[in-house]
Amino acid sequence: MSQQVHTDEHRDDIGSRFGMWLFIFTELLLFAGLFITYSVFRYKNWQAFHLAAEELDVFIGALNTVILLASSATIAMSITALQQKRKILSLSLMGVTMLVGLLFLVNKYFEWSLKFEHGLYPGSETLVALGKGEVLFFGLYFFMTGLHALHIIIGLVFIGVVFNYVIKDKITHDNFVLLENAGLYWHLVDIIWIFLFPLFYLIT
Repeated sequence: MSQQVHTDEHRDDIGSRFGMWLFIFTELLLFAGLFITYSVFRYKNWQAFHLAAEELDVFIGALNTVILLASSATIAMSITALQQKRKILSLSLMGVTMLVGLLFLVNKYFEWSLKFEHGLYPGSETLVALGKGEVLFFGLYFFMTGLHALHIIIGLVFIGVVFNYVIKDKITHDNFVLLENAGLYWHLVDIIWIFLFPLFYLIT
């Protein structure tokens, strides 16, 4: 007589949450180092940084801030909706989060395009002619906002995978840790931008 062995799927919700918090901590350390680097260079080149910051569009920066704050709210509400067994609402809120994230990237694309049209990008003759301070400012601007945009893209892919899992009932009202982790990652993206926005757009 053959013996059928049934193995329950192992779940380690605490380990999953801890792993995500550890990852978030390392990301915060990375950006903290970049913020410190920016602050040091700004202190040493304050006048050049002041003039360079005037080339940025505060309205676009503020709009992107509002966009990310709204998307953080929708991803948080999607978790609550799933916990309440409102699957369709949860999916809708995740969809809104992804659309808003894409809108952020579109705004950033147009903002970057304007800088390239004006020759304000690393390595351009126009930027080099302005001086060392401006080169440092825009070098940090493109690197730090570009790194943030990369995190946005990763976050959108992450949420997209979770979205698919919810559709297939691999993530449910009693098994939603992966959705929570996606939410935590998206909040990280939001927090980073909240620091980037005043550093580059508001402090003059």
